[in-house]
Amino acid sequence: MINILFLNSNKARKFLLRHESYCNFDLPPYFKFGPILNDISTILQRKNLSDFYLKTKKPWDFEDVNYKLTSNKDGKYAWRPLQLIHPALYVSLVHTITETRNWNILKSRFSFLFKQSRNIECEGLPVVSFYYKKDKASQIIHWVNEVEKKSIKYALAYDYVLHTDITDCYGAIYTHSISWALHGKDVAKNKRHDSSLFGNKIDKQLQGMSNGQTNGIPQGSVLMDFIAELVLCYADNLLAQRIYNIKKSEYRIIRYRDDYRIFTNHSQIAEQIMKELTDVLHGLGLKISPSKTKGTEKVVHSSIKEDKLYWLAHWHSHDKLLHELLAISLFAENFPNSGQLTILLNGVYYKLIDLNKKDVKEDIVSLISTIVDIAYKNPRVYQIATAIISKLVDFLPKSKREVAIQKILQKFKKLPNTGIMQIWLHRITVKLGGTYDHSESLCAKVVDVNVKIWNSDWLKNALRKKIDICNVIDANELSKIGAVIGKEEVELFGLADYPY
Repeated sequence: MINILFLNSNKARKFLLRHESYCNFDLPPYFKFGPILNDISTILQRKNLSDFYLKTKKPWDFEDVNYKLTSNKDGKYAWRPLQLIHPALYVSLVHTITETRNWNILKSRFSFLFKQSRNIECEGLPVVSFYYKKDKASQIIHWVNEVEKKSIKYALAYDYVLHTDITDCYGAIYTHSISWALHGKDVAKNKRHDSSLFGNKIDKQLQGMSNGQTNGIPQGSVLMDFIAELVLCYADNLLAQRIYNIKKSEYRIIRYRDDYRIFTNHSQIAEQIMKELTDVLHGLGLKISPSKTKGTEKVVHSSIKEDKLYWLAHWHSHDKLLHELLAISLFAENFPNSGQLTILLNGVYYKLIDLNKKDVKEDIVSLISTIVDIAYKNPRVYQIATAIISKLVDFLPKSKREVAIQKILQKFKKLPNTGIMQIWLHRITVKLGGTYDHSESLCAKVVDVNVKIWNSDWLKNALRKKIDICNVIDANELSKIGAVIGKEEVELFGLADYPY
């Protein structure tokens, strides 16, 4: 695997126009956004998107040009806004960034920032997968190798590590700071009205996605991960300038996106770096999260997430599925929404998926109730939990399946911001038949191509119609799946191959 900067402009464009790059959160496999993105890319090949604007309306005049899908973070009231960017706006920005001249500017700028910040390792750039089917799998492997394992190695040289991260990073990024990152703050400010400046083009297009706002960028795509990295690498550079007098041998910093690990031999040095980092981020409109800022002399142990350490020390498998799910439920109480929780549920799924109904001697409804309770409190596991639910529901008599699904749907209606769960539950119900109430437009799009996902009222008739009725559902993929969610839909790795 390589990171995106190793690609030339043409390959970068192809990579960013893939479904997996456009939507980097998990949806059922029949959602395919690649075809509409490539269709629009062909239309815009020798044109600007502005050529298709109506005279009296522009994208920044509307709040709902993007499809917004709010993801619950804690089973309560914390939430993360995910967005499917309007495909015309997305493609236009991809074209701007991957124009040969602009792409070379980007690569050169990143190279400069890396050289100036040699003791600050940037490990958050999107990676391109060649071996694994999904880039997400490669991104996880990259994190394990370049963040977790490298952190353990640094325990040989450093006795202290300070962990911190940025609060609501994507929601707080100031779009003007993108131009600062690309050209330097002085140049960008002197040319802030120059519409031909590369950074200003990106800035303007991002504002078009957000009702003209300059605070925040849409979350949910590799493209936005990449743009965020540009700003954060610029922050790395500013930090490096501020701590220039600290000997290079006395510290090391690993940054993975908005997460920092500061390695030193003296806590005072870490605190000094933290002070400068706080000031740098403040100047960019970003803030450190106090609750996630912790220092420790346990460098090896703190290199590994707490949930994983606990699992390594305490976990063992159970003969009965209900006992295993109950044990996982208790684990989730201590480590809610953790990565290890996902892995544990993958283990349950693998035990279940190859079983027949006659092989399961336990009460199915009790199993369903327990896995639903886990998912209810841990939104991170919606996908794998729904896969388990689909298998358990399949064990029920046909007369009881609809009743069970209705109860599950009603339970999740009590929670705000459960659109992702709705989509995955719809993945089951679309094959079961029956009448189920789903409010998410993406669910309705599965059965009705005329459902509009994005607001295109600012576009001229031909392109607007093409987007309004675009078929983002792969009929062949939809026809192949059954009511039970298969391994290929949820599997990033074989269970034995998981890099954790």
